Amino acid sequence: MRVRVTLTLTRAAVTAAALLAAAVLGATPAAAVADGTPATPGQYPFAVKLAMTHIPRPDGTFYNSACSAALISPTWIITAGHCFHDVSRVPVSGPVPYDTTATLNTVDASHTPGEIRNVISVQQAGTTDIAVAQLSAPVTDVAPLGLSDTKPAPGRVLTIAGWGATSSINPAPGTQLFTGQVKIQTVTPATVTVVGYRPAADTSACLYDSGAPYFTTTTHHRAARLVSVESNGPDCPHTAAETTARVDTVATWITTVVPNLPCADRWTTPTSQPAEASDGSE
Repeated sequence: MRVRVTLTLTRAAVTAAALLAAAVLGATPAAAVADGTPATPGQYPFAVKLAMTHIPRPDGTFYNSACSAALISPTWIITAGHCFHDVSRVPVSGPVPYDTTATLNTVDASHTPGEIRNVISVQQAGTTDIAVAQLSAPVTDVAPLGLSDTKPAPGRVLTIAGWGATSSINPAPGTQLFTGQVKIQTVTPATVTVVGYRPAADTSACLYDSGAPYFTTTTHHRAARLVSVESNGPDCPHTAAETTARVDTVATWITTVVPNLPCADRWTTPTSQPAEASDGSE
């Protein structure tokens, strides 16, 4: 029996020039990990569940939402830039615009609370739909996910781990971490498009998975690397292309913002990471 995972509520721009303007108006839902599989205990402890509360609307009302993210240092996470915005949906930097908590080091938040931190500040990359955010206290027992600094290649197999909903119909943020594999289809200066690969051709991101990490599948104990983060796509599940934001093009910028980014030799392969050597993985 297949299980579905899901993404965030807003659609972000897919090019650097249009990023901020597109996030202001006309945003539509993006997709997360539909037709994926539940993560097993101890798998991908760096995968972060973001919960946002009391987000303001232009009419004076408020709502709650969620995104996914990944730990990249003891005190910083990476996610989609459009997850943090003002009342007009313009991505913002500085103190978080609404109360946001980060949960990680668990695969089932309803039974195992994991570790919880407040998110206190955010910095937008500006050139793509990526933001890094600071946590209220260090996470010292989870190995951060390393950053890729090389251009992604079409055909490469990546893994996604997200905390989204299970369907685009009446979606709600999930309490179970889900995972699946995709293949890179195209690469632009700011984005990577991916299509479903395993366990199904329609394995895809869904609502509340915006910011979910896409990372390399590896062999021979080589370190996994974060290639991109979820940005936007069709309702899930689907077999169409999903748009993700490239990490390598902003890796140097991230080093200027995150003071305690781990050295490359400390970036370790995630637990139970599947390999797919025949499809271009290391």
